[in-house]
Amino acid sequence: MMVAMSSDPEITVLVVDDDPTVRELLDDYLGANQYRVFAAANGVEARSILAEQVPHIVILDIGLPGEDGLSLARFIREQYDIAIVIVSGAGDTVDRIVGLEVGADDYIGKPFDLRELRARLKSVLRRYQRDSSPVPAADPQPNHRVPFGASSLDLDSRQLFDRGGQEIAITSTEFDLLKVFAERPNRPLSRDQLMALTRNRDWDPFDRSIDIRIARLRRKIEEDPENPRTIKTMRGVGYMFVPPAPAVRSG
Repeated sequence: MMVAMSSDPEITVLVVDDDPTVRELLDDYLGANQYRVFAAANGVEARSILAEQVPHIVILDIGLPGEDGLSLARFIREQYDIAIVIVSGAGDTVDRIVGLEVGADDYIGKPFDLRELRARLKSVLRRYQRDSSPVPAADPQPNHRVPFGASSLDLDSRQLFDRGGQEIAITSTEFDLLKVFAERPNRPLSRDQLMALTRNRDWDPFDRSIDIRIARLRRKIEEDPENPRTIKTMRGVGYMFVPPAPAVRSG
């Protein structure tokens, strides 16, 4: 493992690639552009670094020895709220798609242009700006939960629970999205509105990261993610949260 330090770094990056040439190249280039770079050759080294230092973003090669990049991406997404950019061979379209489905935020094919990679990092990081404001005081009404399909969202604790009361892991970005929907039921929201309302205002209008995040949320809240009934797609518009109909009492 090697760690490259730049003076007064603003952004930390974990590079996971089994090719030492690629690791050294990214170490030099990103380090020269005010990034603090951590590098790992495999999943074991990456997990060790993550246990000690959580970076802002991970550049992750899919074709790793031992634990593959897709498995590692899934682990990172479940455990950390950080950005992931996967790297794959130019012809590995299926791997790229699967990588996005398991939680990556963007991908770039090898060989890649360093300036393009840096631009992609900046774009992804803008969407992942951490909210540094203090946590607001809890709502005076405890256990304020909003039903979301097969689960419920606790707005006070920022947690998602299944029907059995077991917590479902969600990222802060996923919570922000669910909160936006909960506050605007039965109202179509465009991707632009969703990005703005979740404080992701600086973005590319052709960005499809909202679609990726909605797909992840559907796997967590929908009875049938392939036929969503809670977060519906509004063709030509965006998405809409449809809360469950209130139960009808007999008698």
